[in-house]
Amino acid sequence: MCHVLRVNRSGYYAWLTSGKIYGYRKIHDDLQDLGLPCGEQRVYRLMKAQGLRSQTGYKRKPSHQAGKPHVVAPNHLAQQFDVFKPNETWVTDITHIRPHEG
Repeated sequence: MCHVLRVNRSGYYAWLTSGKIYGYRKIHDDLQDLGLPCGEQRVYRLMKAQGLRSQTGYKRKPSHQAGKPHVVAPNHLAQQFDVFKPNETWVTDITHIRPHEG
């Protein structure tokens, strides 16, 4: 059927599962585009009488809950980068690590 209608299979299944998202405003606009005269409030009343409602909220994916923030290590180097012997001071770049301090 998707091949005959020239639509993607994923788009078809997305359309199947995205029902109940049309509210009275979108249905009113569609009826106007089809040339059927009606008012927004009439569409609202008819939908309400039939128990039809638009989807009001979407499910959200659960976000990662961060645990207890790590303790900040003391700054032993104190911005003194002059080193007098090898292996006395080691540094690294940790800009890719997100701090919990803000």
